[in-house]
Amino acid sequence: MFDRRHALRTIGAATLAAVLPLAASAAAYPDRAIRLIVTFPAGGSSDAAARIVAPQLAEQLGQPVIVENRPGAGGGVGLDAAAKSPADGYTLVLASAGGLTANPTLYPNLGYAPERDFAPITLFGTSPLVLVANPALAANDAAGVARLAKAEPDRLSYGSGGNGTAMHLSGELFKSMTGSKIQHIPYRGSAPAVLAAMSGETQLAIADIASVKQQLTGGKLKAIGVLGPQRSALAPEIPTLAESGVPGYEAVGWFAILAPAGTPAPVVARLNEAIVAVLQHQETRERFAAAGLEPLTSTPDALRELMRSETQKWAKVIRDSGAKVD
Repeated sequence: MFDRRHALRTIGAATLAAVLPLAASAAAYPDRAIRLIVTFPAGGSSDAAARIVAPQLAEQLGQPVIVENRPGAGGGVGLDAAAKSPADGYTLVLASAGGLTANPTLYPNLGYAPERDFAPITLFGTSPLVLVANPALAANDAAGVARLAKAEPDRLSYGSGGNGTAMHLSGELFKSMTGSKIQHIPYRGSAPAVLAAMSGETQLAIADIASVKQQLTGGKLKAIGVLGPQRSALAPEIPTLAESGVPGYEAVGWFAILAPAGTPAPVVARLNEAIVAVLQHQETRERFAAAGLEPLTSTPDALRELMRSETQKWAKVIRDSGAKVD
């Protein structure tokens, strides 16, 4: 005869036996060094931010945090390495919005699936992007650029740091939302794209604010608008594209920290608490600003939802525009 109470007690005991080792492991976490994979080359602003945070995070956790650069394939190399690492909280990855939300559409044979293979921890920061123009361009805002582009299709061009980059896809979103035809000219990095706009080789460029601030101040470029949903603290005088003629436009170059899928929930919670505490320090905010970044934080669930919605958004932009990687 089936004894339901005995069965429930047995199931409960088995569940408890399975959970106790995880709870004990999480309680002792961390007891050794933590590896933070950065999906960008050494020397960039995101790498600088990781190295700003690492020693402070080590203080919070009581263990060393070692930064390891694994660039390549739009962040895919580092993300793939992290996805294949043990889900124990000792491997983390700092990745970009592109690696997490655009790569699944841009790279047909991607070795990882962001929603399946990662446990989100928190947003980490943003590198605000801005649409800039050669001073001679007969437009000073987003609405004016759209009018010029519609009047003479494909006469205007914009430079980006390369095919498939956040700058490229942000430009395609602008074209889609304004119904304008503007040629995309990919360069090998943001610096040559900015130089092209300054020289008149292109009329427009999309770059991070920090890399063009000097040129804007010196009058060698003019700002059309920042791409985020609100003005940037790094240049509050520059309106958003939504303010200057493209209502609803929003393209944010954000970064986030994740762990391999299956990392115990108490460990994820501990990491979220520690990283958010570091990012909220005034010293961190000041050092991020010097690197051209603004700190961002979130709950793990909010980051997961952002990844889901942004993946859908950029998949449509990529399909509609035919964007390809180099």
